[in-house]
Amino acid sequence: MKFSSLILALAISACNLPANGGSVANGCGSGNELAPSTAGLSQTTLCIESGTKKQIFTVEIARSSMEQAKGLMFRTELPDNTGMIFPFPEPKVASFWMKNTVIPLDIIFIRENGTIESIAENTVPYSTEPVSAGEPVISVLELRGGLTSELGIKAGDRVTWRSK
Repeated sequence: MKFSSLILALAISACNLPANGGSVANGCGSGNELAPSTAGLSQTTLCIESGTKKQIFTVEIARSSMEQAKGLMFRTELPDNTGMIFPFPEPKVASFWMKNTVIPLDIIFIRENGTIESIAENTVPYSTEPVSAGEPVISVLELRGGLTSELGIKAGDRVTWRSK
């Protein structure tokens, strides 16, 4: 019991990395490396700081162009504490669509400084209509549709994670 409480306390207090994957001792994503996902993708811990609240997620990292093109297509569920991050080598005006995506998603566009530029909430499954950032971003995070509203996550909140 004490060990699990300690691990939880460490995880909650550990969210202080830049969104571009920099490293800070004891930061979100530091510590033991997570096992690959069932899809074979690397995973990391990601935190969203919204006011005084910190939300912690385990996210798959879609690094390659092939991984990014597939994203969360064909998945039939996405637990609330999970998601997928799409890091880019340079900031760009990112555009996503929902072709072959079975479940609604919240698509979160993240600036180079780690703040949320905008959120496309509850995107429509199977839609080929582009969902785009309003300015260049360094990464995009996908979570279960409606989750950002339920958790009070909004534009301007800070996202931290560490890519390896």
